[in-house]
Amino acid sequence: MLVRLANGQTDFIDFRERAPAAASHDMYLGPDGKPTTDSVEGYRASGIPGTVSGMEYAHLKFGKRPWKELVQPAIDLARNGFPVSWDFARSLHDPQSIAKLEKFEDSKRIFLNDGKGYQFGDTLKQPELTATLERIRDFGAAGFYEGPVAHKIAEDMRAHGGLLTEKDLANYKTIDRPALTGKYKNYTVITAPPPSSGGVGILQMMGVLEGTDYARTGAGSAREYHFLAEAMRRFFADRSEWMGDPEFFKVPVTSLLNPATIAALRASINPDHATPSSEIKPGVYTTNESTQTTHFSIVDPEGNAVSVTYTLNGGFGSGVTASGLGFLLNNEMDDFAPKPGSPNYYGLIQGEANSIAPGKTPLSSMTPTILLQDGKLRAVLGTPGGPTIINSVLQVALNLMDFGMNAQQAVDQPRIHHQWMPDKLLAEETISPDTIDLLRTKYGHDMILRPRIGEMAVIRLDNGWIEGAPDGRTEGTAKGF
Repeated sequence: MLVRLANGQTDFIDFRERAPAAASHDMYLGPDGKPTTDSVEGYRASGIPGTVSGMEYAHLKFGKRPWKELVQPAIDLARNGFPVSWDFARSLHDPQSIAKLEKFEDSKRIFLNDGKGYQFGDTLKQPELTATLERIRDFGAAGFYEGPVAHKIAEDMRAHGGLLTEKDLANYKTIDRPALTGKYKNYTVITAPPPSSGGVGILQMMGVLEGTDYARTGAGSAREYHFLAEAMRRFFADRSEWMGDPEFFKVPVTSLLNPATIAALRASINPDHATPSSEIKPGVYTTNESTQTTHFSIVDPEGNAVSVTYTLNGGFGSGVTASGLGFLLNNEMDDFAPKPGSPNYYGLIQGEANSIAPGKTPLSSMTPTILLQDGKLRAVLGTPGGPTIINSVLQVALNLMDFGMNAQQAVDQPRIHHQWMPDKLLAEETISPDTIDLLRTKYGHDMILRPRIGEMAVIRLDNGWIEGAPDGRTEGTAKGF
């Protein structure tokens, strides 16, 4: 959660999941030394949940309305039900979702309607979740991390070979970190510090692009996308080696954002052709110095801004619904490097900086971001999307800052994604076929077309107006106060 108050105060609230005390470096390697699927699916995939703690921490520090009043709407939705949307119904009928959820009794009963499935317009009621939320309403975060809920989670874990214990839950603490702040032209960029890799990523890529004329040929041109892709692949190479939990690894943020580093990255870009990722290695920096997702962006009538991203990681998390409690468990342990140097669920290659250790926070791509101009709030933005989060936030921010788009135009503009390895440039199908052809033939990018990349939620402020832009790629919405 990234917070920027109307008085200029900023804060970053880290309620990321953490590895259980029983976690170990090689816990997801089989006898053959290859990664198993335990980090993606099942009881061993879950880190210690942090959302309830983080929301309570934010409420105690910044909230005004009573906690019970804030939790009650969620209880009402769980008890009375809500209509299943078209997109939600589609996700529940996805063969991969079915294969994951039907393996676990409560998941199959609740989310697959005991095998009968849900159709668009059906009502989904969740009585077990209602009871869990009522405990959170009445007892705060202690209603989740202690007492009957914590006991049930731990009991379920013990019965199915999971790692989470009551002690893990009781020991979880939200961490208050300084927000990461940088400059792009005449804008101030406030964003996420490690253990998110996203803030460092967008600041490094903005720095690389700022010294070029990448925008000369206009938004959506092949040349613009080429420069974006080259900046992206260089950051993700650095990410693979140098990003991790700052409590366990000294992330060289200053070195990664040093003007000399950025100038060298910029100079390595061929403006006329893609650089093969095999020729790009992570930089050499000193670490001795003085990182299934939901996002929402909010600006209130007083000018306070909040950008929040949180996640279960993969679709429907680990597939496990906590027995008798009604909520899905995450599979965040796969955001570590189960085998350093080998790709994870998202194809990301990560090094020892993000290896598994007890109590450690896995590296994330979550990039809640706020833009200021001349000290005034100009935009609040963020998105789900795994590693595509970083590049989606980058592109929409540049659409606002460099191309003068309004919020909806910036969100609607087609997007790309490159993450160094595998050496593929993902591009949305809505990009002009001529542009795709130029990226392939003139610039030499190996392309994969996708229906959509990201799900941006953006607020833009200009001359007293507030624009809220949902992403038409999904069922996102915007609502005024």
